[in-house]
Amino acid sequence: MNTPSPIAKILSSEQAHLRNLESHLKESIRGQEVALAKMASVLRRGELGLTAPRRPKGSFLLLGPTGVGKTESTVVFTRYLMGEDFLFRFDMSEYQTQESLGLLLGAKSTEKGILGQVLARASHGTLLFDEIEKAHPRVMDVFLQILDAARITLADGTTPDLSGFYVVFTSNIASGELLDWQHSSFATMERHVLARAQQWLRPELYARITEKLVFQRLGYDVQVEIASMMLDQQFSFLASKGYQLTMTPEVLAFVLRRGFHPRLGARPLRDTIEKLTGDAVVNRRLGAGRYDGSLRVVGGKLEVV
Repeated sequence: MNTPSPIAKILSSEQAHLRNLESHLKESIRGQEVALAKMASVLRRGELGLTAPRRPKGSFLLLGPTGVGKTESTVVFTRYLMGEDFLFRFDMSEYQTQESLGLLLGAKSTEKGILGQVLARASHGTLLFDEIEKAHPRVMDVFLQILDAARITLADGTTPDLSGFYVVFTSNIASGELLDWQHSSFATMERHVLARAQQWLRPELYARITEKLVFQRLGYDVQVEIASMMLDQQFSFLASKGYQLTMTPEVLAFVLRRGFHPRLGARPLRDTIEKLTGDAVVNRRLGAGRYDGSLRVVGGKLEVV
């Protein structure tokens, strides 16, 4: 009798999870079907060990305007594949000077730096470098080293292995120009954004990134879907706190009137929903002392009645 190989056993136990990865991404991030399908392909290859030796499991450059799901998609896939504790995020606005390289890798022979500390306690995960265009050129050298050999050299002389990590860069390069292209096809806008990114990034760095993905601006119809999903999530959160609420249909339209912003994407929607529903629940709790009721539009604001 043939005994299944260890690889076959892994495939058997994980295949459903990986098969559902793309649909899970699309359920969580709306309006970005093309980018998420490409992202899922890279992630599946990485999870099945099909990445080249001495390379990260996969790398992404996520482009497009703010509030369209670039960072959130990274959060979602990391949580789905590994758990949210394995997402390590670095804001590149904090690494704009040459001196900041010491903060990242260590400034003295006895230091590991922030990135080194992460690698000392985790052998796998996702490294998210937000707004890569703000990083100092010396920091870009570190990125090239990571993508080229899945190793970095820390100030203490150690060279930790990053082959168990996904590496994600986000960027708003050319996003301010997209309003000028709003009547063009997405394919035209995508070519423009990728061309601008290729002009800005060093060729050797750009070439080593596994997948460059452009996230498109969110139209009104997509934001309706997102607002509905966010309201469901907010009601689930409130239920976990003991508040049992229902909602009348006009609440969704009210939230969209207050929170829809074509330039800023979905981020204002989340802030609007959290503020308006939170204030309504607080007023209900402190006024009537109740934990239940119906969320409605009353006198130009949301109230629980």
